[in-house]
Amino acid sequence: MKQIKYIRKAAPPHMVGDGFKVRTFISSAMWKDMSPFLMLDYIEPTTYLPTEYPRGVDVHPHKGFETVSILWDGALAHEDSSGGKGKLFAGDVQWMTAGAGILHKEFHEEEFSKKGGLLHGAQLWVNLPAKDKSTPPAYQDIRSNNIPEIQLADDKGKIRIIAGEMNGVKGPATTFTRINIFDAHAKADASFDLNVVDGDHTTLLVLKGTVLINDDKVAREGEMLVFDNSGEKIHIQTNNETHLLLLSGEPITEPVAAYGPFVMNTQQEIMQAIDDYNAGKFGHLN
Repeated sequence: MKQIKYIRKAAPPHMVGDGFKVRTFISSAMWKDMSPFLMLDYIEPTTYLPTEYPRGVDVHPHKGFETVSILWDGALAHEDSSGGKGKLFAGDVQWMTAGAGILHKEFHEEEFSKKGGLLHGAQLWVNLPAKDKSTPPAYQDIRSNNIPEIQLADDKGKIRIIAGEMNGVKGPATTFTRINIFDAHAKADASFDLNVVDGDHTTLLVLKGTVLINDDKVAREGEMLVFDNSGEKIHIQTNNETHLLLLSGEPITEPVAAYGPFVMNTQQEIMQAIDDYNAGKFGHLN
């Protein structure tokens, strides 16, 4: 069993742009326990009123890592300078590789904005190893119906395999290092295991419900559990309707230099990223 190392709650909510009310779970102080995961902004369930002007975040740069957006309710629209463009609906995932440098923007989808409604999701930042930080930018549009599911016993729920592999079921995301992202939805009184790789960094977010972990520790909604590296299994028992997000990955044991939207290995590389951005080398996006 993977044992719990510590439990933390997210920072107080804040707005990103005018369209995303988020609580940040992963900070730079946790990177030694969380690599390759750099940040996780949980987009709290929030109901937005109708508007003719979509809310969101306008054009901004990234370099040296990947962004993963998971949507459970609502609709978003994405566009980037590599030519990646798409709409994200409930259950969908988009995986953007910033790599050598990219510009992108994210807004509420136009029809969703006009009607208003509930928005609920998460955005994860995933580090790239030094050898891949200058990889060409790319975009993966992962539709809900292409995400395989593991059904829990007694029709008690499902585990969606977004990335990585569990019990021989492989997720559709293409990754540079070994990464597991499991999206688990369970009814009350469910009992199941989440299987990961021994030695990988692993965290579990309780987004809804109350669960018993490894027959020992109760975890409640709004908590993030960080586990020791050793062990290959986490046992879950649910007390009520539950939503869990598991992140597990091979640690990238390299120096991290970060400045805003740039994540490199040295401060010199950060300065070069800023120069490249100012020189227009990340492409163009209206």
